[in-house]
Amino acid sequence: MIEKVEYPGAEKTNIAKTFGRLLSERLKKDKSFYFFSPDETTSNRLSAVYDEEKRAWSLPVKDFDLPSDPDGRIIELLSENALFAALIGHLSNGEQGMMASYEAFFSIITSQILQQIKFFNQMSNISWRKPWPAVNLLSTSMCWRQDHNGYSHQSPALISSLLSVPGNRVNCLFPIDDVSAEETFSRMLSSENVINLTTFDKNDNPRWIDSYHSKFQFDNGGASVFQFASDENPELVLTAVGDIPTREMLRARDLVKEKLPEKRLRFVGINALTFGKIGTTEQSLSRDQFSDLFTFERPLIASFHGYPETLKSIFRNYTSRDVLSVHGFEEQGTTTTPLEMLSLNHASRFDLAADIFRTLGRPDLAEDELKKLSENREYAVLFGVDKFPLE
Repeated sequence: MIEKVEYPGAEKTNIAKTFGRLLSERLKKDKSFYFFSPDETTSNRLSAVYDEEKRAWSLPVKDFDLPSDPDGRIIELLSENALFAALIGHLSNGEQGMMASYEAFFSIITSQILQQIKFFNQMSNISWRKPWPAVNLLSTSMCWRQDHNGYSHQSPALISSLLSVPGNRVNCLFPIDDVSAEETFSRMLSSENVINLTTFDKNDNPRWIDSYHSKFQFDNGGASVFQFASDENPELVLTAVGDIPTREMLRARDLVKEKLPEKRLRFVGINALTFGKIGTTEQSLSRDQFSDLFTFERPLIASFHGYPETLKSIFRNYTSRDVLSVHGFEEQGTTTTPLEMLSLNHASRFDLAADIFRTLGRPDLAEDELKKLSENREYAVLFGVDKFPLE
């Protein structure tokens, strides 16, 4: 438990490795718990599971193999369809499990997930049906950092598909650091009769909030003001959904404050989305809460892990404000550097800072930020790395 973060954004942590540790602890504590994954557990930085449990494997084991045993509770198979079916079979016994995959490949099982939602809807009308453990999915190796595998591995489509399904059966969760990952993991295990899709980066990223703040977010509709990055009576409200979008928006805020320190900005972090709402199926954000956090009259600039229109559609349920700008994945990708990947989709800290400057009436300062992107593009083409590395 992290009781206080002295310098938000200064210390680096790893969300994927945190989930790996939490999975290992769960495998040790609960002998009926199973983990389902393609042959990408190590590349997804979840390999701590092997410290506690072995892969299910009946053939001869070589010296170079990962820990394997016929009775292993780590099920690895390069087929998301088969893995999901096995996970559902396990959950039907009332026993918990989780499945991980690369983000782009989770879309392969969209139809199977939708069928499970239908099943949950139907079973809710049958009195003798006991609740199921949640279908918990860990989505990593995601679009913003598939800079080596390239465009074929860059897709947040499952998020949009699940958030478009009417009802109360889907939570899309977005932990932003190791602390929020721990609270997210706990919430996933405690929920029933829902699909939990949790999306996160597998690289090191800043730690932003403490354990109390992370819990507060879930208990208060999935959103909260980050006081360390907010001013009283803001002229402009910033928000983000996802670990990399949060990092980029907070860095963009820093860039703006360096040049316009007198401007009053507020940052609101969002950690969960459900059908038509901010928050989860258990605790979503009310319109009054939205007003308290975002106001109804100030311009709002957002950065989203997925497709911009998906988040816009949720915001429209809360507000009809004239100035609403949402940055996100615009289906632009290739094999390139991390900053260039963000820039292709107008979601980098420099793009966001430029949008903020324009909204504040300083197009001249916006041009300065866009010039940095031009410099970076030329440098990246020549040397294969970013001139302005993302920390």
